[in-house]
Amino acid sequence: MSVRHEVLPVFYLYTFLLFSSLLQCFAASLAFEIVMAIFKRKPESEATTDVDTESLSSKSTAMSMSSSKKGLIKRQTPFEHPVNPIKEPDFDLSEEQEAKYQQVLKHFQQYILNEIPVNDSHNAPTHPITDEEKAWMTKECFLRYLRATKWKVEAAIKRIEETIVWRRTFGVIEIPGHTDPKKKVTADLVEPENVTGKNLIVGYDNDNRPCLYLRNGYQNTSASIRQVQHLVFMLERVIQYMPPGQDTLALLIDFKAAPASMNLSSKFPSLSISKQVLHILQNHYPERLGRGLFTNIPWIGYTFFKVVGPFIDPYTRLKTIYDQPFENFVPKEQLDKEFNGMLDFEYVHDVYWKSMNELAEKKLEVFYANFERLGKEIGLSEYDLKRLHIV
Repeated sequence: MSVRHEVLPVFYLYTFLLFSSLLQCFAASLAFEIVMAIFKRKPESEATTDVDTESLSSKSTAMSMSSSKKGLIKRQTPFEHPVNPIKEPDFDLSEEQEAKYQQVLKHFQQYILNEIPVNDSHNAPTHPITDEEKAWMTKECFLRYLRATKWKVEAAIKRIEETIVWRRTFGVIEIPGHTDPKKKVTADLVEPENVTGKNLIVGYDNDNRPCLYLRNGYQNTSASIRQVQHLVFMLERVIQYMPPGQDTLALLIDFKAAPASMNLSSKFPSLSISKQVLHILQNHYPERLGRGLFTNIPWIGYTFFKVVGPFIDPYTRLKTIYDQPFENFVPKEQLDKEFNGMLDFEYVHDVYWKSMNELAEKKLEVFYANFERLGKEIGLSEYDLKRLHIV
């Protein structure tokens, strides 16, 4: 038996759905979740309610609770740039792959001339493709879908078209006159989900991937559609943090519990929410995971990894790190002291949330300014679109 790179176990149904779906896994993850639920799930009567956002918004939650060290870099905000130099991407396509890419590009050069549904409902009104949607259709975007569909052109085209309509439906982008402002995925909408810092974008790994930390122990809300919106929002943000030449993220998953004083507990989403998350990540964010790092894994999770490890294809194992320290993959200058880094990171929600979003918007402005400067064509490289200064 061989487990391809689409198949990978997942630990906590919500936290690891992100990881598993990016690698196209559900069967193994669901089986493992059943085991985890037996050992971990609390009775409904013991579940904690949503944390008071006002009481936590200006309080700090340290990424680590370790003792002070000399020479640490104190920080409460994300990093704007990686430590290592930016590198131009090498697409390294074969003649056959280049031909298939050109087929996809040609299709969408015609597709953008049409109006498409504003949502996925039956007989939905239509609206022209917006500039924001055209900017999303980059060379790297088309290649990601081609790789995800094993270079099957028709399958890639179908999935891209479905994603464009999904982004309209879910509220990732706004269609003038059609998008319900209450459903638009914005920082204000999802902010209550992150007051404890359960998701953090802090630093870049050695290959310039932005690091997205998922801290299951800091879960502060009950299962709801807003949790899904929060996940999508953070994915969109971490994509905006990707520097020129890098289109994948590093996922750092920490199972350490939050301090007891925060009165938090690991919570599990409903099956319906979990399925929705899985569908979104599998179908609309393909080929985005560059590396998955795990720490403070429960004993049963570590045992499960050891059992399935020999069956995981080597390509997958290169992406999945559960038995090595974070410091092997992330520069110490941008790694917290808890993981033997030089960073003394403290999460103060009012400070971090404002800074994280302002910096993302700044990067997005550069992206769209370059898109306009380069003629608003589809198929442009994200390397050129994200560079601060281009000719």
